[in-house]
Amino acid sequence: MNNNVIKFERPKKPKEKRPMSPRMQKMLIIAGIILGIAAVYTYYALTLPGQAGV
Repeated sequence: MNNNVIKFERPKKPKEKRPMSPRMQKMLIIAGIILGIAAVYTYYALTLPGQAGV
């Protein structure tokens, strides 16, 4: 019942952040390229409505 005693314990080690796998990196790069192309197409489709799809 003596709970006011300080216990000295080692701190827990933080979990190491694992680097992203090469496959996941490639998927993110491809997704970014596709989204970039879609954004450019949408921009030109909205700013030049008569020439979209040329």
